[in-house]
Amino acid sequence: MSAEAPPRPVRTSPAPAGASPASRLSRWNRFDLHGSPYVFIAPFFVLFAMFGFFPLVYTAWVSLRAWDLTGDGGFVGLGNYSRLMGDPDFWNAVLNTLGLFVLATVPQLLMALVIAALLNRPIRALLMFRLAVLAPIVTSVAAVAIVFGQLYGRDTGMVNGVLGLIGVDAIDWQASKTSSWIAVASMVNWRWTGYNALIYLAAMQAIPRDLYEAAQLDGAGAVRQFRSVTVPLIRPALVFTVVMSTIGGMQLFTEPLLFGQGDVSGGSLRQFQTVAMYMFEQSFQNFDYGYGSAIAWTIFVLTVIAGVVNALISRRLRGGTR
Repeated sequence: MSAEAPPRPVRTSPAPAGASPASRLSRWNRFDLHGSPYVFIAPFFVLFAMFGFFPLVYTAWVSLRAWDLTGDGGFVGLGNYSRLMGDPDFWNAVLNTLGLFVLATVPQLLMALVIAALLNRPIRALLMFRLAVLAPIVTSVAAVAIVFGQLYGRDTGMVNGVLGLIGVDAIDWQASKTSSWIAVASMVNWRWTGYNALIYLAAMQAIPRDLYEAAQLDGAGAVRQFRSVTVPLIRPALVFTVVMSTIGGMQLFTEPLLFGQGDVSGGSLRQFQTVAMYMFEQSFQNFDYGYGSAIAWTIFVLTVIAGVVNALISRRLRGGTR
């Protein structure tokens, strides 16, 4: 009688690596760590590609063609740009844009800095004053234009009335470059000074109070504290507002358009026509889309140049304070 063979052990194959719950959790954690940031920022880039990058590229393509109301007239290369360089109306618009930019940006940022410094001090009804600086931002641009149009009226305007009290003759504010620049710049300053003041105020409130106390112990007065403590520590906010004001100044359109009662030519002699207004005139009044696209790309280039200059100046200032 032969002995029975012992039963063979049953071999179980190891579970696939992907089937392990711990492994699946590990892969999910890796995706959450490295991939989820791209998912969160993807909507911005999708929208930017649709409404920012594609129009920019398409405008560049149209600027190389003779495109008018009848349709595409064919490729002209840099013909629109060479025509632009010899266009006196374009250079007049550039001069107006730069003049309005200086008058509307420099006083605006200086006033915003002073207002923010005052609002950063312990005064009564502080919340009311902080809310008051928001009023110009939420006010309709059309309402602003109507009010300032009345203020700068030639015959019945309040500004001319005040000037008449001190013996100054009435001014036709739309008649010359200087007067129209001042009027338009005052509209821009009134509307955006409070916005920049709130940005500066937020930056000032992040400065530790210990620094002011140390400066006070060293004998620094309020003005010296502002120059030596406040301004250097809010420099990122200053750079931000300068860059944003530069972009807005290069694209100035609404205020001068409403100041001229909807006249896109900016007065009888184009005395306050900006580059954006000239682009609109060529594109949607003269229906010269190729030429208007070349102007639009020139605005983009001017804005980039102004931004680079601001960045270089800011870097030089940072290097000088270290």
